[in-house]
Amino acid sequence: MISAGFSLALISLIALMAAASVVGTAYAGSELSDSKTVVTKPEAAPDAKGAPLPLHTIEGSGGVLLTEIAYIVNPAPKGKLFGDPSTSLTYVGAGEKNVDTFALTEALGKRVEVGFAASRFDAGSFRASVDQANSTVLNLRNDVYLYTLGVRGVVVEENSYDLPLPAITLGVQGKYNDGIATINHQLGNALSGVGYHSDKGIDFVATASKAFPKVFDRTLILSSSLRLSEASQIGYTGFGNAYRPTFEGNFAYSLTPWLWLASEYRQKANPYRGGTNGGEIKTAKGQTLLGKERDWADVGLAFVPNNRLTITVGYGYFGNLLDTNEKAGYAVQTKYEF
Repeated sequence: MISAGFSLALISLIALMAAASVVGTAYAGSELSDSKTVVTKPEAAPDAKGAPLPLHTIEGSGGVLLTEIAYIVNPAPKGKLFGDPSTSLTYVGAGEKNVDTFALTEALGKRVEVGFAASRFDAGSFRASVDQANSTVLNLRNDVYLYTLGVRGVVVEENSYDLPLPAITLGVQGKYNDGIATINHQLGNALSGVGYHSDKGIDFVATASKAFPKVFDRTLILSSSLRLSEASQIGYTGFGNAYRPTFEGNFAYSLTPWLWLASEYRQKANPYRGGTNGGEIKTAKGQTLLGKERDWADVGLAFVPNNRLTITVGYGYFGNLLDTNEKAGYAVQTKYEF
């Protein structure tokens, strides 16, 4: 979780999943009209289960892998307060580093979504790099757990007011990193020297999404988000003490009713800018132990075998991952809606 690579990989997977979700809507034998509004065919039951749209991000909200889509996951049936829960498992492999994530979402009505994600990031070669740089064994902790609890709500429904408006959601995510404070202490407060301030933080996210159902006779969904955050590598390497805005975007396109193509981009900001290397931590020999953040991007495919299950695979660019530049990695996710 500390690494950008992990985040990217996860983001990749989420992007794919968002696509898969969208696929679910089409797969269910309906035409996608807007965010979660489906033009139901006469033979379909009014309260039939919709397709698994959208996917789960690695931060436990509806979207692709790394970025959000402004549609609520598994909204409650008409007349009910609670929808059925949705769960997902994600694995990201990036060189010697890897991430495992469990996510759970629950809808309140059709316009509010509560999400939770627990991720473990294994930093791979990081501990060995630190020991080598110090010519000693520090028994450094080599993994962290990032817990994210978020809530978001639809403030503008898609195509409302008889206008071609996008769906718009506003959300907040509280994050806690179990492990980064210990690592900082074991490193002699080296992270504090470049800008680390806390093991917890809050993100604010605004997302807009619009579906275009007749693009070469297939559905295209475009989404963009503005995020305000103090997080380093989405929180895997802790949090600074100043908010910075970043842009995120994705698209999902239905190649067939059961197969979707998705891609996403997530801009990153450097909350750690202190020290002699502008936020980087280097050894006496010039080896990088903590590199500057790089933007993330990925592409993937989402398979939707039925209206509850999505299986997604993706490949993405991760940039710097602590002591190594992994550059790229793969992600696999399964999501199930009850």
